[in-house]
Amino acid sequence: MVEKTHTTGFWPSLYEPLRGLGERVADWFAPASEASVGDDGYRIKMELPGVEEKDIEVNLDDGVVTVKGEKTSERKEEGETWYFSERQYGSFSRSFRLPPDADPARVSADLKDGVLTVSVGKKAQAEMPGGTQIPVTKG
Repeated sequence: MVEKTHTTGFWPSLYEPLRGLGERVADWFAPASEASVGDDGYRIKMELPGVEEKDIEVNLDDGVVTVKGEKTSERKEEGETWYFSERQYGSFSRSFRLPPDADPARVSADLKDGVLTVSVGKKAQAEMPGGTQIPVTKG
């Protein structure tokens, strides 16, 4: 007996709206972020309302800062004849590549009022990788 599979027609169009659903769900849990630079270094801020310090992990590896964590929130409403509960949760991970002048020895992370701030200092000009410029003289 030969099985037939549908590759065109009604069935493929039925699941088409679900294509890419995983990416959309991942985007829902990706916290809003902003990156900025100042004279003293770089700053990455992420909105993490309701996320506790113990549920956040910040790593620096090979010039990339990665922030991982677990986001959970719960809201309950009750009345005389009704009850409602709404929960949001999920893991998130965001990575940011740092510029070459970022100093991996000067990294800190601070969580305040639901906003995580990762600060990375800049290397001094003398510490910058690269060659030395040799002046050319007329001989």
